[in-house]
Formats: sequence, structure tokens, C-alpha cells
Amino acid sequence: MDALDSSPPTDFIRNIITADVKANKNDGRVVTRFPPEPNGYLHVGHAKAISLNFGIAQEYKGGTCNLRFDDTNPAKEEVEYVESIKDDIRWLGFDWENRLYYASDYFERLYDYAEQLIKRGKAYVCSLSADEIREYRGTLTKPGKESPFHGRSVEENLDLFRNMKAGQFKDGAHVLRAKIDMASPNFNMRDPTLYRIRRVHHHRTGDQWCIYPMYDFAHCLSDSIEGITHSLCSLEFENNRPLYDWILDALEVECHPQQIEFARLNITYTVLSKRKLNTLVTQGYVDGWDDPRMPTLSGMRRRGFSPEAIRNLCERTSVAKRDSTVDMALLEYCVREDLNKRAPRVMGVLRPLRVVIENYPVGQAEELEAINNPGDAGMGIRKVPFSRELYIEQDDFLEEPPKKFFRLSPGREVRLRYAYFIKCNEVIKDDRTGEIKELRCTYDPETKGGAAPDGRKVKATLHWVSAKHSIPATVRLYNYLFTKEVPVAEKEGQDFTSYVNPGSREILKACRLEPSLAQAEPGNIFQFERLGYFCLDTVDSKPDKLVFNRTVTLRDEWAKIKKRKKV
Repeated sequence: MDALDSSPPTDFIRNIITADVKANKNDGRVVTRFPPEPNGYLHVGHAKAISLNFGIAQEYKGGTCNLRFDDTNPAKEEVEYVESIKDDIRWLGFDWENRLYYASDYFERLYDYAEQLIKRGKAYVCSLSADEIREYRGTLTKPGKESPFHGRSVEENLDLFRNMKAGQFKDGAHVLRAKIDMASPNFNMRDPTLYRIRRVHHHRTGDQWCIYPMYDFAHCLSDSIEGITHSLCSLEFENNRPLYDWILDALEVECHPQQIEFARLNITYTVLSKRKLNTLVTQGYVDGWDDPRMPTLSGMRRRGFSPEAIRNLCERTSVAKRDSTVDMALLEYCVREDLNKRAPRVMGVLRPLRVVIENYPVGQAEELEAINNPGDAGMGIRKVPFSRELYIEQDDFLEEPPKKFFRLSPGREVRLRYAYFIKCNEVIKDDRTGEIKELRCTYDPETKGGAAPDGRKVKATLHWVSAKHSIPATVRLYNYLFTKEVPVAEKEGQDFTSYVNPGSREILKACRLEPSLAQAEPGNIFQFERLGYFCLDTVDSKPDKLVFNRTVTLRDEWAKIKKRKKV
């Protein structure tokens, strides 16, 4: 599918499910699930899995999708993560209704299943250390060898396992392992660990348990318990599928879901690994999981990305069997496309340069009409104050302009958006530093609204704000979090953090915005005309101290020229 194709989704997973429904497999039911581990915040890669699982359930009559937290590793799990995941799913536009589950809901049943495996001679208690287990597993070219405890009797295994549950042993003293094949070419099948001792307080079960099931054991059985028909996983779990099926077959469960793998979503100039994202947070490269530079859904929401744009990205990248990396430009395209329809237009000046209109009456001000959103007639117009002293962008003036620079310069006339034509007559500089302090200009009162009655044309239109009426704000400009498209270490001793972009955030504290923004609410998104889309920060912004985050830029033709020709 073309990246910009907006036709209804169809892919190999939907083809499989459609065929199953037609064949009345699973009695025609379609039950999916989204099973996050509550050990971090969700990122944009998870959005693809969420959209796929919940979306497929919506597409098939009677289809349902469960939200299940695979909370089997309490050492890394927190209630904060559980609640953030719920918020992110709702924000994306999906609802699990009354189908909220936890793997910890099934701890008793999972324990009983483990005892059944022991009784069937398909699991044993191993007393090797973790290092010894790794050594016994062998290598890619060398088969593993059986644990010396592989031959323990059913009775001894049951006794040891029950004492593990009763807290009779120290952490790491024993584990429960499946009895499969130490010579298997698939490492996951070389007698994998099913249970381990871990005395850690669980956020739901407290200190009731001191043994916890491994993810692979709990995941497939949780799917079975819930009657999942199609267990959709990212491609990294492809090698786990034989173990998924082995456990369910060994226990002869009534419901055996079909695991299907799909390629995860990767995006340039970022990392989509909770472990790596956690490193960025804990080592202070960012200000938290919801830092607007992060690819987490909470960070993207805070930055001003819309759920519609993210869902659109997931649809346009389609569902494939091979991993690929999507250019960040496609995500930005989806954001611009969506926000262009919904974001009200305003004017703001990020790096102010004072302009004095010498022939405009001192003390006079007027209100000019400005369009709120050309794409939405329902937004109507707004009033923008105009006065003798204005601010324009520093970048919109050059004292010695090169070719193709059509903005303001000495002796040149330009249009002020929604206002008048102005001409620069004099440049006032600081006597000590030589820096430009202000521009002295004149305006043509006959050009109100931006058109000259004599038909003369200008080549540039500038945004502006009234110095007297504008309000102060801090604006944070965000760039890519990494300097490398795929931030993977290339040499020994290097890690992905070496590519963190030191210029990923620029904070501008002297910005001036049109006064209508004083009424903005946290989370509101606007298009700052000619600059980009900006969101009022939901954490740091206060009524008397506005803080805006730049969501994404607009296309800047002059910036393109400068970059191409290095002007």
C-alpha cells in the first residue's frame, strides 16, 4: 500500500481472520486483546498494536478486544504505568468497556496449570543458578545439555514447587522449567523457565505471592482463559510461538488461540524500546516519560499531536510481515494534515524585533479582522489590535538581503498580514553592540486589509503583533531527539545515547503573542501563522505564565533556500 493511500485497510491478518469467520472457526467469534506490560509508558509503536487489535474487533460483527495487563514482573511494574496506559488508549479513541483484565487475576489458575505440567512429566524444578542455566543452554552452533535436575521425580518436583510457593527458599534457589528439548535450534524451546522465586511486592496482589510466572507461560494461558481467538503480536515474538503452542498443547486446554505476528512500527530519529526510553528518563536526557520530545503517547499528546493523526499514521503504514522504518516526515505530514483542519489561526512573534510606524498616530489603536481558520468557515473571524508600535520576527528583516529574500529590508515595502503595507526607512542600532534595536517604518493607510487600490504588488507578507496589546509567553521549539536516523551504536563502547541531539529543544522566553491567546486552555492547539502548530503546555503553563510547545513546523520556503544554497 502506498504510504499516503487512505483506502480502507486490508492486510494479511485481516485476510486470515476473514477466512476464519467464513469457515465458522471459533464459532465465528473474533476476540483480540491488547496486553501491555505495566513497566513503562506506551509509545507510538504501541499505537499500531492498539489500533490493530481494537480496530479489528470493531470491523467484525460481535468482535471484542480485551485490555489485559501482563503484570507478572512486579519488580518493574507500577500503578502509575497502569493508569497512563489506560489514559493513552482512551485518548487514541478506543474503549475496552467492561473487558479489563490482569494476568494477576489468574495467578491461582496459572499455578494450577504449572502443577498439571509437573504431574504430566512436562515440567521440573531446576536448582541450577541463572548463570549455570545459561551455560547449559548451549549456543547457536552448540546444543544445550540437560540439567542435572531434569530427572527429578514428579513427587519431588511437586514438593519443591509447593515449597517454592510457600516461601521456603531464597530468591534464585530454584526455578520451574518446561521439559522440552535442549537440542532444539530454537533457544526458547531449550527447557525454558516457567516460574521463578521473587520476593517483590505486587501492585495488586501485595505479598500474597513470592513466585511469579514468566511472561511466555502467563501470556498464552491468559489468552486461553479469556477465549482469545487471534493473538496478535509484534514480529519479535515469532520465535516464541512454538513455546506458546507447546504450553497450550501440553495442557490440552479447551481454547487454543492462534498467534499471528506483524511488523512493529519503527520511526526515524527516535527509539521505540521501553528499556531505552527508560534510560533517557532515568539518566536525565529528557524531563520524564511525558517530555514532548519523547515518542511516548503522553509526550506526543503534550506536544500537541492529535490522536487522529497517529491513527492515520498507523493506517497508512499498513500491516506487514517484515520490519521497516517509517520516515519521521510521514508522521509530521499526518499531524499537519489533521491540525490544518482543526487548529485556529493566531499570530505570535517568537524572536521579536520592534517596528515603529512613524506616520501612524501616537496613542491610536484599531481592531482589524483576521480569519480564524480558512479551512473551517464555522470558526469565523477574530479581532486583532493594531497600533503604532509592533513586533515582527527578527528573521523577517535583513539589512543587506541576498537574492530571493523578499521580506523586509531598507527601502522595501511588504504587507503586514490582515493590516497594511509598510516600508522600512531607517534601522536603529545599539551604539555599543551594533545590534538592531528597532526599525522605523511608514505605512500606507490606503492598503488596509492588505491590498493596494492602485494595484501595486509586494512579494512578502509578514505576521506581527501589537507591542502594546500583545502578551508575553515562553515557547519551546522541538527538534529530533536524535541526530542519527537510526540511533544504533556503530562501535564498541558506544551506545544509543551518544546520538542524543543537544539541540532537541530550544526555549524562547521573550515571545509575544496576540492577546486572544490569554483565554487559551492547557492542551489547546493553534496554528501560529507562518510558524507552525503550537500547543499550550498541560504541565508547566500557568494563566500568568504561558508556555507553548511547538508541535510541528510549517513549510518554510526561505529556510529551504538557505539550506539548499547555504546562504
